[in-house]
Amino acid sequence: MTETEEAVEDVAEIVEAAAPELCLDAGPQTPRDISNVMGLNTVTFPKAPTSSAMNLCNIHTHTNAEHKGPGFSVFVDASDNGGYACNETTDLSAAELAPSEGAYKGVVPGQTIEVHWVHTTCDATPGEGLGACVPEGCTDPLLRVEAQTFLVVNDANALDFTEMAAVVEEKGGFYQAGMIPSDTGTPVTFPGSTTGPSYRQAVCLPAQVTWNVRPMCAQLDINSLHKWAAEGNVFNETKSHGVRQLVTAPELLSPIQ
Repeated sequence: MTETEEAVEDVAEIVEAAAPELCLDAGPQTPRDISNVMGLNTVTFPKAPTSSAMNLCNIHTHTNAEHKGPGFSVFVDASDNGGYACNETTDLSAAELAPSEGAYKGVVPGQTIEVHWVHTTCDATPGEGLGACVPEGCTDPLLRVEAQTFLVVNDANALDFTEMAAVVEEKGGFYQAGMIPSDTGTPVTFPGSTTGPSYRQAVCLPAQVTWNVRPMCAQLDINSLHKWAAEGNVFNETKSHGVRQLVTAPELLSPIQ
C-alpha cells in the first residue's frame, strides 16, 4: 500500500469513527421535513384514531419548530434552541415585535413555536408531561400528536392561545382541546416518535406516535401565552421547550403515504 493509499484509509477510518451510529431498532423517528415523503424505515404500528375519538392528555410548546414544512422552512441553528422559523418572520412590524414580559418563558415576539396537542386512547386525564398520556394500568396505548406552528407576535388581534389550550369534555366523554386551527393547510400524517432536545439520530425514542402536522404557520398573540401560564393550567406549562434537530436519515423515517 502506498503512502497516499494509507492516508486515504486513515481519513476514512476517522470519518467512520466520527459519524454517529443510527439507532435503527427504535422505529421511525420525529421530527422530519414534512415535504419529503421518502423513508426507508419499515417498522409499522397501528394508526391512532382521529383526535376526536381520543383523550387530550397534554399540551406543550417548542421554540422553534421541530419539524420543517412549507410555511416554516427558515433554519435557525443546530442547537437545542434551534429548529425552524416561520417564513414570514422578517416581515413583522415594529409593533408586532414589541417586547412583552409575562409568565410564559422561553419565547419572545418574532420567534416561532410549535405546539403539540397530545392525545391517547387511554382513559386518561389531561395533566403534566407525557406521563399523563400513559397512566398506570393502561397498556399499549395509541398516541396521536396534532401539531401547529405559530409565529408569535405582540398583537391582540392574533390567535388567542387560551382558547386553543382550553380543555373541554365533548359529547362522547373524550377530553378535547378548545380549538386547533383548521385553516393552515391539509395536515401531513405519518408514523413517528415523540421528540425533545435529549434525542438525536444516534439516541432515539421507541414511542410509537401518529403525527398530524399542519404545513403553514399562523400568528399567535404572545400575551395569551402569558395569560395561560399566569392563570395556571392543568399541564403545569410555564415555559416553551427546546427542540430535537431534524431527523434526515432515510433509515429513521417512515414513508409518507
